[in-house]
Amino acid sequence: MGARGILRTALAAALVASAAAAGSPSPFEVGDAREPCAVRTPLRSPFFGDLHVHTSFSQDASTQGTRNGPREAYRFARGEKLGIQPYDEQGRPQRSMQLERPLDFAAVTDHAELIGEVEICRTPGLKGHRSFTCWIFREFPRAAYFIMNTKSSMHDPTRFGFCGEGGRRCLEAARVPWQEIQAAAEGAYDRTSACRFTSFVGYEWTGSLDTNNLHRNVIFRNQRVPELPTSFYEASSAEALWKALRESCLARGDGCDLILIPHNSNLSNGLMFQTVGPEGQPITAEEASTRAELERLVEVMQHKGDSECRLSPDTTDELCGFEKLSYANFGQKYLPWIAKEAKPRSFVREALGVGLAEEQRLGVNPFKYGLIASTDSHLGTPGAVDERDHPGHGGAGAPAARELPKGLPDDFEFNPGGLAVIWAEENSRDALFEAMRRREVYGTSGPRHVVRFFGGWDLPGDLCWQEEFAATGYASAVPMGGDLPAPTADTPSFAVSALRDPGTSQRPGVALQRIQIVKGWLENGASREQVYEVAGDPENGASVDLASCTPQGPGSDSLCSVWRDPDFDASQRAFYYARVVENPSCRWSTLVCNAKGVDCGDPGSVPKELAVCCEPGRAKTIQERSWTSPIWYAPASR
Repeated sequence: MGARGILRTALAAALVASAAAAGSPSPFEVGDAREPCAVRTPLRSPFFGDLHVHTSFSQDASTQGTRNGPREAYRFARGEKLGIQPYDEQGRPQRSMQLERPLDFAAVTDHAELIGEVEICRTPGLKGHRSFTCWIFREFPRAAYFIMNTKSSMHDPTRFGFCGEGGRRCLEAARVPWQEIQAAAEGAYDRTSACRFTSFVGYEWTGSLDTNNLHRNVIFRNQRVPELPTSFYEASSAEALWKALRESCLARGDGCDLILIPHNSNLSNGLMFQTVGPEGQPITAEEASTRAELERLVEVMQHKGDSECRLSPDTTDELCGFEKLSYANFGQKYLPWIAKEAKPRSFVREALGVGLAEEQRLGVNPFKYGLIASTDSHLGTPGAVDERDHPGHGGAGAPAARELPKGLPDDFEFNPGGLAVIWAEENSRDALFEAMRRREVYGTSGPRHVVRFFGGWDLPGDLCWQEEFAATGYASAVPMGGDLPAPTADTPSFAVSALRDPGTSQRPGVALQRIQIVKGWLENGASREQVYEVAGDPENGASVDLASCTPQGPGSDSLCSVWRDPDFDASQRAFYYARVVENPSCRWSTLVCNAKGVDCGDPGSVPKELAVCCEPGRAKTIQERSWTSPIWYAPASR
């Protein structure tokens, strides 16, 4: 046995021993050679990060003035100060950013599409650099943004002529940034026993049929990755992507492993969660199993809106109005006169319900998602979620100016994005990846809430007052992302606890208002849903002073509840997830408008570029929140 095998065996044995001693869940599988982490918690700790980050390697980021690459992005995530656009004539950034609290983990997920084209267009001497397309890219970047992305979003897309026969020239050029992405992740990964930071190699597959968003982030477990990232050019459907990744990674037998994370279903125009294949045929059990195996998580919140639940006349959940966009796909953003409401199956809660029906039909749930959030930053700034310093994230937003913005730094309807939180034994790739695979994760809209959620049949009613909350949860229930075991009581019980974000000494967090449990179930073949208030007080009278943005009224530092489903029917499939909601606070746009001295009481004094600050119907406040991964129930097989 080599040194790597000895290290792996020793570490696994140590984890088994510590877990057994604590009565905690089984340890994760170790497949990576590294120093064991000095801090290891068998009952698991929450780690905060961002799994959706773009840098100058992405075409849309580069055409909006982003100069930070993957290495700079990881340095920012670890707490270093970073300059961002606009840049002056000497190339000096006119703005800078720095996280007050570094992240625990991050993944740079640059677009696979056009990554080789961007490399050619930016590198003198490469064949194709002097092509007309590359000239447009360099001289008129905003035009290039639309031209190049439109071409890469067509059915059966073809590459630009300068890529050569079969696109080989651009594929070859893509090797340089892809290798740099890997090197940057390796350089940022703390393999010492301190385990301060974990980086994942990743990329984004940017399927956008007719501008309908089908995007997936691909996160690899370790440094063993495909020779090149599979893009929409090589795989123009999710099914083709799954097949390609099986061949280029999973079937290799060398430890290459991955998870796919769909995002922005709110912009998919109802296509993200379809239950038919490319030819319109109903998916089979095998196809559902493939999706369930690979797509373990879904992004419920990010820079380009919230994807949790539909806001419609039929819903009784008023919190579904959170950070919603007014269009159903990217094309409608730029052609607002054709904008329509998002079609059914554009939101995660809908998908969870459809998954129950598919499981009843096929025996497999293709939409068994754990919930996370991330930023989708296009500045190379993972974790930049503070409402108080939001610079805009780019992507489909406002292009970078050559001077500091006079108006809002981003389109009003966008937001700073969210964070992914992972419950794991330690901050290492193996531990975090295993947690993602078992879906013991949750998402926040930015705050660093600490949320635990367990479901079982005999959780004690006074668990919230016991010191062994987590130990009891693991011993007698399942955590978020799990399946309820066979019933041992008439009604399941759920324990949920939440701690407010403490913030920093300069910027304290906002108090919690309430915890809700969202239930979805299958009744006579149709999906139903209901939201239950389980802790806190939705009518606590909390508010915010819009002039000073000071929160007012009562709230909680922590909330906890053990809740039993009063409407449980053992014959009905169901899912449950918890939603933690803060008191109101000022939205980023309000903070910017205030800082620029906007007085809506004197319309004549408001500059044109800030008129949006005073438009009726524009949200002034926000109630930040967190969403846990669901816990599922299925009736026993007959």
